[in-house]
Formats: sequence, structure tokens, C-alpha cells
Amino acid sequence: MTLVQLDALDLSALLCSRVCHDVISPVGAIVNGLEVLEDESDTSMREFALELIAKSARQASARLQFARIAFGAAGSAGASIDLADAEKVSRGMFADDKTQLAWSAPQALYPKNKVKLILNLVVIAQSAIPRGGLIDVKVTGDGEAPAIVLTAKGSHARIPPHVEALIAGTPENGTVDAHAILPFYAGLVARAAEMDVRFSISGDTVTIEAVPTPKRDVEPMAEPSVSDGEPPETALA
Repeated sequence: MTLVQLDALDLSALLCSRVCHDVISPVGAIVNGLEVLEDESDTSMREFALELIAKSARQASARLQFARIAFGAAGSAGASIDLADAEKVSRGMFADDKTQLAWSAPQALYPKNKVKLILNLVVIAQSAIPRGGLIDVKVTGDGEAPAIVLTAKGSHARIPPHVEALIAGTPENGTVDAHAILPFYAGLVARAAEMDVRFSISGDTVTIEAVPTPKRDVEPMAEPSVSDGEPPETALA
């Protein structure tokens, strides 16, 4: 199938919609907490409002820090991002969530697009276990040829619908909307990083693997042959 090509403006707009979707809930909760503080004089209600504001502010900050690396131009001054930073923002995303995160990766700088791919796959892994569970991230090898394996284990685990086609850049209906932009973008990043992404499921565990794209062998050019009509060489007398 032909790869779907998004206009740069459409891609930017869809990614912005995704980021807004992720932060609008905690920001709205902060607004609700402030309204309670304005209207309530009851001590217990004011304490509840302050707790809500603090928790929601942490969530909004964590999601923005995650998006800055996963979708944005963080580290654009260089070509590498520290995997420790990727772990930090990933743990921040799950700090108040029903999903737990295990992380095993070298303490090293990795090429930017490979780190962005890891973070996007973390979000896809989260959607594979809608009722929560454990996401285990393992990164081995060096930055040029890493092996990335994520396992998502939980009740009602499933490979998210259409995700494989979207990562391949070939959505079934030939279009991409705000709900599908994350796996489509992950596919763009994977191809830019020269990585192949594969999915499998066994019982209550979904496995996502990303490995370097195999290099295609270049066939050697054939040596020019002597045409049939060329006269044979003769010995000099």
C-alpha cells in the first residue's frame, strides 16, 4: 500500500490537538479547584480543593514535559537525548495512574529520534492495557543499533485497533485524524530512526519490539561485456 503523506501544517495541527487533549483534563481540574477556593469557606472543602489543584498541576506539568520530548524539539541543539531524561518523563506520566512502569536501559545518550520512538511506544503500550497493569521497557545495545522491547501486561490486554497499519503509514481509510495521530507519528519517527516496529500478543501480555531496519544489499554492477560484433584481438606480427 502507498504511504499516506500528511501536509506539514496538518501534522502540526493534529499533534497540537493531541497535546491539548492530554493536558485539558488536569488544567480543567485546576480551574475547578480555584472556583471552590473562591466560593467555599469550609475548611475541609478548601483542603480538598488545594489537594486537587496540587495533584492536577503535577499531572499537567508531567504531561507537558513528556510531550516536549516525545513530540517536540527538545534537544534540537544536539542530535542526542539522555535516556535518563526519557525515563524521568515517563515515570512522571504514570505517577498518579493505574499503570506501573518498569524501566531498564543504559545510562547513555541516544539519537534523538530513537528516544522519541521509545516514548511514543510507551504511550501505545499504555493503550494496550485499558484497565491498567505493568509496562516493562527494556533497551539494549548502543545508540546506533539498539533493541527496544516493551511488554504491556494487564487485564483485557489487546493490540490497539489499527495501530499496526497506522505505524506502517497505511491507515485503512487512507486518512489520519486526531485519534490516530500518535501511532501514525510513531511510524514517521521509526522510519526516520531506521527502526522496524512489530507487535505480538500472548494471553494478557502485548509485546512491542523495535529493531534496526535491515540494510538492503546493493548488487554489484556487472562488468561491461564485449559485444558479439566486436572483432577478436589479433596478435601483432
